[in-house]
Amino acid sequence: MTQQTPRPAIDVQHLVKRYKHKTAVDGISLEIGAGETFGILGTNGAGKTTTVEMIAGLRRPSEGSVRILGLDPFTDRAQVRQILGVQLQQAYLHGSLTCRELVDLYRSFYPDPLSTEKALSMVELTEKHKTKFDDLSGGQMQRLSIALALIGQPRVVILDELTTGLDPKARRRVWGTIESLTEQTVILVSHAMDEVERLCDRVALIDEGRVIAQGRPHELREQADAPTLEDAFVSLTGRDVHDDEEDA
Repeated sequence: MTQQTPRPAIDVQHLVKRYKHKTAVDGISLEIGAGETFGILGTNGAGKTTTVEMIAGLRRPSEGSVRILGLDPFTDRAQVRQILGVQLQQAYLHGSLTCRELVDLYRSFYPDPLSTEKALSMVELTEKHKTKFDDLSGGQMQRLSIALALIGQPRVVILDELTTGLDPKARRRVWGTIESLTEQTVILVSHAMDEVERLCDRVALIDEGRVIAQGRPHELREQADAPTLEDAFVSLTGRDVHDDEEDA
């Protein structure tokens, strides 16, 4: 009997997003296995955020398809919300609610959420539980967004610029939280090479809305004959990952 290849947890085929005068994503295909941490790496403006927002069902593709555990994020929206957690670059949360109130609100959306105490503790916000969202620092807002993405114990997690605004100690502790997600499938969008090297099983390099290369970090270094992942990125894309155009 022929053994069947397991279906990918996330299956993205020929994804395209066009705007009036621009194609932000131009035919991206990705297959991400269950339990894999998959990095998406590219300069600002490369199409990373647009890609993950289409995967999450926050933007509708112009062409192509997305399946999350076999579900379409648009036609199966209610089911996808129960299995998907998302942390975006910018948090748009009710500014007058406290950290505890926001966590309690998000807990109410899921059948088997983390406890409020555990959610706040894992991002080191226990002492800020009575602080309103608008009174948090940028890094604290980011950490709260991570807690809210994980509160429902999702099977798939999308994290966009995970540790932006965090100090080195907080970054390492957040990394530990992500490393503990051994059963979840994680998409990580990041500029931080050390973060990608440490956390990601595989990485896709994206430039001008297309996948230029993908593989394990060491495979990309070998392909480019480069000593570091950052050098490999420059070699394979011809760009500096820290280029400062507005992201798409």
